Amino acid sequence: MGFVEAVRTCFQKYASFDGRATRSEFWWFYLFLTLVTLVVFMPGYVLMIVGAATTDRNDTPGAAFWLGIVLMIIGGLVILALYVPFLAVGCRRLHDRGQSGWLQLLLLVPCGNIVLLIFWVLEGTPGDNAYGPKPA
Repeated sequence: MGFVEAVRTCFQKYASFDGRATRSEFWWFYLFLTLVTLVVFMPGYVLMIVGAATTDRNDTPGAAFWLGIVLMIIGGLVILALYVPFLAVGCRRLHDRGQSGWLQLLLLVPCGNIVLLIFWVLEGTPGDNAYGPKPA
């Protein structure tokens, strides 16, 4: 499965937590999320730094700072919108290993993300399992 196909599949199954997802589907979508995060947040960070550096005599940040704040808020909303498909594909990835999607609650525990990362990296169960047939 390629990059575009994986992203398209994850958006088509936006909030579908049943079924299975291949490693390539999960990791291509993870790359997509990383790229979106960089593209959305980096201009905001840069504008906030430039705006803070160009303060006037009253120690008021420049217009670039406030534009950076607006971009950061928009970026936060974009990331929130992409969080549901990320949880869904993560759940389907765990299903491919024959594990419950509830294991994603490990993201809330310190160092639990390392355990979850290992589960996401490992190969899925061969053939059918309790969560459905092996994805193509």
